[in-house]
Amino acid sequence: MAATEFKRSSLLETLTTRFAAFRDGLPLALGTHKAIKEQMPEVDPGQLRLALKAHTASFRYLKAIATGKQRFDLDGNPAGELTDEHREIAASELRQRFRKAAERRKAEEKARKDQEAQQQRAEKLAQLAARFNSR
Repeated sequence: MAATEFKRSSLLETLTTRFAAFRDGLPLALGTHKAIKEQMPEVDPGQLRLALKAHTASFRYLKAIATGKQRFDLDGNPAGELTDEHREIAASELRQRFRKAAERRKAEEKARKDQEAQQQRAEKLAQLAARFNSR
């Protein structure tokens, strides 16, 4: 694990432990990064940006945005409404991820079947070769 990835992961774990909005996967209030910096001034802004990016790109968070109505502050208190635009962006991202996952599964299944077919052909060729070589 790269040092940057470790720090981001560690910071995200800290945020999840410390703040209800992260722990519960709630849609975050706009400007949450500023509230975090106020409560945790020692946090590196670059690391905070990476941790927030990882959190807000998670399936759990996108689902909360796509289906939610409210945004929440760090303590889990309502802090504004989600716009239809933000809900649609999250829903679109989820659809895209589902589509890509389905395409990946389909490609993996095709590759598996192709490999099985190739293995069966090789076995048949080996059987034929054995039969003709024994004569």
